[in-house]
Amino acid sequence: MKAKVAINGYGTIGKRVADAVSAQDDMEIVGVVKTRPSFEARIAAGKGYDVYVNSKENIDSFNKSGMEVRGTIDELLDKADIVVDATPGNLGEEYKKLYQKHRVKAMWQGGEDHALAGFSFNSEANYEDALGLDFARIVSCNTTGLIRVLYPLDKKYGIRKARVTLMRRAADPGDIKKGPINALVPDPVKLPSHHGPDVNSILPDIDITSVGVKTSTTLMHLHAVNIELKETCSEDDVISLLGERPRIMLINSKDGIKSTAQVMELAKDMGRPRGDIWENIVWKDSVSFDRGELYLFQAIHQESDVVPENVDAIRAMLGLEADGGKSILKTNKALGITA
Repeated sequence: MKAKVAINGYGTIGKRVADAVSAQDDMEIVGVVKTRPSFEARIAAGKGYDVYVNSKENIDSFNKSGMEVRGTIDELLDKADIVVDATPGNLGEEYKKLYQKHRVKAMWQGGEDHALAGFSFNSEANYEDALGLDFARIVSCNTTGLIRVLYPLDKKYGIRKARVTLMRRAADPGDIKKGPINALVPDPVKLPSHHGPDVNSILPDIDITSVGVKTSTTLMHLHAVNIELKETCSEDDVISLLGERPRIMLINSKDGIKSTAQVMELAKDMGRPRGDIWENIVWKDSVSFDRGELYLFQAIHQESDVVPENVDAIRAMLGLEADGGKSILKTNKALGITA
C-alpha cells in the first residue's frame, strides 16, 4: 500500500511537492486543495490530481468556472495519511486544529514558526529524529541550503563560528505584486536575520549570525558564507567533502557559470522540470581560506530546494524508511538528482 498524501496549497511549493511525491513508488497524491479556480487548479486537474476546496463557500466559484471539485478539505483529510501544508505563512495554527480534528499527520513549510510543529526537519541532519512524528516543519529554502553546507563541515571539522550574508531574491518569478524593482533593501534593517536562529532549530550548537539584503531579482538567492573551523583542513578537503554530499552541486565559474542567471540556464539545459535546482549550487572556485577562515559562495533556488526534504519527511513521519541515507538516495533517484 502506498502512503496517501494530501497537499494543502497548490502553489509554488505545493505543486512541486505533488509532482515529487507522484514520482515516488511508496506514496501517492490523494488530492490537492485550492482556494480558487486558477490556472494552477486546472493544471492540477489535468495531471489527474483530485482538486478540493478549503471551504464550502468556494465551491460555487469553481462550478461557475466549469471546474469540478471533489469536495472540501475535510473530506480530503479523511482519505489522507499525511498532509503537506504549503499554504501562505501564518495560517498554520488554524489548519493545525483541523488536522488534529481529523487525526492526520501534518508538515508545514518555513514560513511558519518552529513552535507550531515543535520539530524542524532536515534530511541529513535529523531524519531519524522525525521517525513517527505527528507534526514537523520543513525549514525555509535559505535555511535548508545553509544546513546542507554547515552540517557536514561541523561533523567533519567542527565549526567555531559561521557568518552569512544572504542576498535574497525579492519574489518568485510569477509574483507581480512585490518589489523592490530598482533597489537593495536591508532585510531586516535590525540585525541579525532570522536564518541563524532557524539553523539553530536543527543545529543548536553552531554559533551562527546571518544578515540579509533583498535584491532586484526573482531567480535565486546568493549566500556569501564565512566559517571558522575548529580543525585545520585545505580547500581541496572542503571541495571533496561538499562534492560527496547528496544535494550539493559543485560548479566552476571557468565553465562560464558566473551568475544565478547562468545557473538557471544550466538547469533548463539539463532538462530539469520547471528549470528546478533541488541542490545547493556551490562555486568550487569560490572555496578559499583567508587568515585561517573558510569562504564560499552558494546559490539557492528558492522554488525547489525544499522539495526533496518534504518527500523525505513524509517517509520518516510515516515510518516508510528508517534510514535517512536510504530515503535521500531513493528520493534523489526518483527526481533525477545525481549530485
